Amino acid sequence: MKAIIATLVLLSGFLSNLHAADAAVPDSISAPAPGKQKGRVRSYLETGGERKLETVYKTTPKGDLHLDLYYPTPKPAGTCPVIIYTHGGGWAAGSKLGAGNGSFAVVFKKLLEQGFAVASVEYRLYKPDNDVAMRDCVIDAKDAVRYLAKNSAALGLDPNRFFVFGDSAGGQIAQLLLLSSPESLPGAPELVGAAYRILAGVSWYGPCDFEKTDLFNHDDRADFRDRFGPRILRTDADAQEKLARYREMSPINYLTSRSAPLLMIQGDQDTTIPVKHAYYMKEKAVATHAPVETMIIRNAGHNWRQVGSPIEPSLAAIVQRTVAFFSAHLHPAK
Repeated sequence: MKAIIATLVLLSGFLSNLHAADAAVPDSISAPAPGKQKGRVRSYLETGGERKLETVYKTTPKGDLHLDLYYPTPKPAGTCPVIIYTHGGGWAAGSKLGAGNGSFAVVFKKLLEQGFAVASVEYRLYKPDNDVAMRDCVIDAKDAVRYLAKNSAALGLDPNRFFVFGDSAGGQIAQLLLLSSPESLPGAPELVGAAYRILAGVSWYGPCDFEKTDLFNHDDRADFRDRFGPRILRTDADAQEKLARYREMSPINYLTSRSAPLLMIQGDQDTTIPVKHAYYMKEKAVATHAPVETMIIRNAGHNWRQVGSPIEPSLAAIVQRTVAFFSAHLHPAK
């Protein structure tokens, strides 16, 4: 009997700890208790400063959506510029917790040191058996930006100094956040009308155009098929609707001479999002006099995986260029 009671006590403690780890984290903390998400250990960005983690920015039929907000150290007396990060994962996987890992953690810690806040955003994910499409991913991300703008005074953020950064699918989302108007792709009614200004954005190996499907055909094979169509369209659509959705989700269609500056960094050996996207975006930018810069990484596949010889420029150079680009646009012309 004593053994059974002891086991029950231990089990109760375990469940309590598990619930606490998955609950919303208090507004101001130095280190959250680790938890789990789909079997993986949570890995928030470790900053040593103030963080507002698991902040609910929107409720959807699929549940609450959260963002993690990290403040620079030391936190300034005034308002902070903020980098909004949208993770990769093919619009079907990934997590906002990616901000605390690998090269992303390096980038964000450097930006925090330079006075930026960082907001890492969760958005709904496409699955073959649900009704979430790429458009919903983008709308969620836009609503996260709107939430930050609407609550900027309480959060200590400057809504006129927003920036965006994303990788892969998140790179496409970041491009759309940057290039489309704040009013476009409306989402939650309570967030409509939130005013903000995005000053610049960086896309790591993100696509720019879905209508021109040969941009995804890295080796120009004859039997190439459109891999991302099902993620753009919820159901079978007629040709007119398909074209409209493809164009709506293609950042290149929003590019004008008045666009905010964009830096696209792509690997020349990427077979998932080929370097063709960077070249095509740059070509459109030259034609429209839009402020787009590209950085091509030799011998780099997706996620900067080395293909053959070491990647060049190096990962350190990619990080440095990313941080420098944001810093250069921190004080816009009036």
